[in-house]
Amino acid sequence: MGRSREARKIRVWDPALRFYHWTLALLVVVNWLLGQFGPNVMTLHFSLGYAILALLVFRIIWGFVGPAPARFGTFLRGPSAVAGYLRHVLDRTPSHWFGHNPLGALSVIAMLLALIWQVGTGLISDPEDFVNVGPLAGDVPGSLSRKAVGWHSLGGSIVLILLFLHVAMILFYRLWKNEDLVRPMITGWKWVRMR
Repeated sequence: MGRSREARKIRVWDPALRFYHWTLALLVVVNWLLGQFGPNVMTLHFSLGYAILALLVFRIIWGFVGPAPARFGTFLRGPSAVAGYLRHVLDRTPSHWFGHNPLGALSVIAMLLALIWQVGTGLISDPEDFVNVGPLAGDVPGSLSRKAVGWHSLGGSIVLILLFLHVAMILFYRLWKNEDLVRPMITGWKWVRMR
């Protein structure tokens, strides 16, 4: 049986979602580096944080009104679907899943929540240096804005872990399952097995 009978090439990722994905990836990496090694005055870190916030707002809206593969209702599955997918995740065959598989859907939500946490804690953080104060730090109790500094640092570590897991799974799918997940996020096209 030829490949054309087993799977067909379809448009999965729309241009707006692909732009969001690659722009977010770049901004998150640069902002993490600025947070760790950047200048003491975090003006650029703040500006990129606002850009990340705008991208997150877009993604949430797009998760309800965007094309089917981008919509949360299309790719979020229940525990039984995740368990079913996990039973076959080690198979050495491509899954050809339309859009996000059930495990990938969980990673999307985890990354969105971690980044929302990062933006939120960054907005209210007050490291008491009188320079790098979040714009909303004055709107919350001082004890909360001081705790937000540590929460923001912890969140940066969580985002980094999620980013490494994301890249590791992409490599796993490429090397173990012979499934390229990067090209569809560049071109928008993916081979999908017909069920």
